[in-house]
Amino acid sequence: MAGLAESGSNADVDLLYDINGLADGAPRWFDRAMAFVGEYGLLIALVLLVAGCWWSVRRRGGEDAVTSVAALLWAPLAAALAVVVNVPIRDFVARPRPFVDHEGLDVLVGGKAGYSFVSDHAALAMALGVGLFVADRRFGLAGIALALFEGFCRVYMGVHYPTDVVGGLALGTAVALLLAPVAMAALTPVVGAVGRSAYGAWFVGGCEPGAGERAVVPSARGAGAAPEGEKDLAA
Repeated sequence: MAGLAESGSNADVDLLYDINGLADGAPRWFDRAMAFVGEYGLLIALVLLVAGCWWSVRRRGGEDAVTSVAALLWAPLAAALAVVVNVPIRDFVARPRPFVDHEGLDVLVGGKAGYSFVSDHAALAMALGVGLFVADRRFGLAGIALALFEGFCRVYMGVHYPTDVVGGLALGTAVALLLAPVAMAALTPVVGAVGRSAYGAWFVGGCEPGAGERAVVPSARGAGAAPEGEKDLAA
């Protein structure tokens, strides 16, 4: 544990310098863009991806709409839970930021005084990506790709070791995937109840006939029904 807190393995530090060294030779506008993307942009993109997946599920409807919407609700909850779970891990490991122990790093953002392991951004991003994958594989693969790029950006920015990022990605995956059955068992009935309400068509889409209304059964007096007098004669 002490070795991790000080510097990590040589490969970890070497990879840190290799990735962060790309920032040293890049134009300043590019570094500023990467800093924004790594700090805010990718998380915003993931939230928009969740919203886009919900819109797609809502328009498509179908029998699996309730399950998909429940999984989309779980995605941000898993992300928040991953950050909460990381608090005791981060305080226990107490690993300083890489720029504290290593000179010559190009740190693209300031104010990073907290501990380094594990990366909150990586854990949050991967939890969103895996939660999306539970709801829809196509959107989920895009979300996981964004989460991986988030991890790269955190090392590029000089605020995390590669192992901080790997730990964050693993934590986000574990929380979102391992707790998904419990979360889905709790959320699916709630989403189903909303789907059967007056707001079901807006929130869940066409998950059931009439978006929450009872299916209309054709009356016996419709086409082909015998007139009233003929039914009396037949009786």
